[in-house]
Parts: sequence; structure tokens; C-alpha cells
Amino acid sequence: MEDGLNEVPRHLFPHENNEVLQQVRKVVIFASGAGSNAQKILEYFRNSTTIKIVLLVCNKPGAGVLAIAREEHLPVLMIDKERFFRGDGYVRDLQNKGTDLIVLAGFLWKIPSTLIQAFPRQIINLHPALLPRYGGKGMYGHFVHESVLASGDPESGITIHFVNEKYDEGELIFQSSCRVNKSDSPGDLAARIQQLEHRYYPRVIEQLLESKEAPKP
Repeated sequence: MEDGLNEVPRHLFPHENNEVLQQVRKVVIFASGAGSNAQKILEYFRNSTTIKIVLLVCNKPGAGVLAIAREEHLPVLMIDKERFFRGDGYVRDLQNKGTDLIVLAGFLWKIPSTLIQAFPRQIINLHPALLPRYGGKGMYGHFVHESVLASGDPESGITIHFVNEKYDEGELIFQSSCRVNKSDSPGDLAARIQQLEHRYYPRVIEQLLESKEAPKP
């Protein structure tokens, strides 16, 4: 597995028309936690003329990512579990923002089919392991890293994939790997994985929306 950012295959691009590509693409971030990936995405696109982060969707009052949104003057939509899973999934709110891509950045609720059907191939997720290994329900954060270490696997990494109705089973977009040392704690591995997340997630988002040739690491 190469550690570089290879070009995303063209059939994965949600927007192929050249005229459309010249317009400003609008991204919505879903997050539940501290928001380190959301911060890196916001920083990466802060001066972009073609891609704009227009909304943060959060399900957890008091989440650290809300402070980031305030600092960045980013509108926030706090969502309710009942409406999200058994109501309209906030589809109209997202459509009203002109959403082109939904980016899950540490968002811990499963995405309902209502939302997936409204935004087909327009929802992506970052998983802190090399799928299909160490994926599925309950496999997030330190649970993933503990499982990798318990298995004795010599490598781990990140996977960026489209979201479907099943946990971590959507079509793969990008993977990058890193070593796992025998002396690693879950925190050590998490730090190494987070470096990959911060380095590549914004760049893959850009590549998906602008059909750019991938930058070399």
C-alpha cells in the first residue's frame, strides 16, 4: 500500500461536467467530537475560491467542534435523534444549503437511508483503519486501535469511502497506511493515524470536487 495520494478514479467523481466544476462547491461537515479533522478541513479551504464549507452538523451539545465553528463563524445545525432517524433526516435543511458533499468527520451516528437516498454518492466518511479490516458497528476511535494492536497486525492506516446503508461498507475512495510498532499503545497508534487523517482528508475532498490531479506527498 503506497503512502502517497494517488489520483481518485474518475468514475468516483460526484460532479463530472466542466461547467459545474467551475462553480463553488458547497461542503457540509458532520461531527460529534473534538473536531480536529473539521479544523484541518476548514483551514485547508479557508482561501479556496471553488470550495466552501457552509455548515457544521452536530448531534452532541458541548462537543469541542462547536467551539471551532464559533471561532470560524461557521453556521451550526444541532440535530435531534428522533427527526434524524425517524423523520425527514434534515434533508430539506441540507438541500437549502446547496450541499454538494457531506463529509463525516468523527460523526458517531449511523447515516439514515433517507439521507443517503437524497445525496447518493455525496456522503463520505473517514475510518481510522484499513477497511475491510476493523470496521463495522462499534468500531471507532480507540476501539479500532485496540483491535489492531491486539491482532498483531504490522500495519494500519486510514480509509476514505462513500457511505451506504451499512457500517463501513461503502465504496472505497482512498487508503493510506502506516506501520504498527510492537511497543505502540493505542494512543501512539492513534497519533500516527491522525497525522494521515489531517494530511489526506482535505486533499481527497478537494480531488473529489474539483477533479484535480492529486498532489504528490
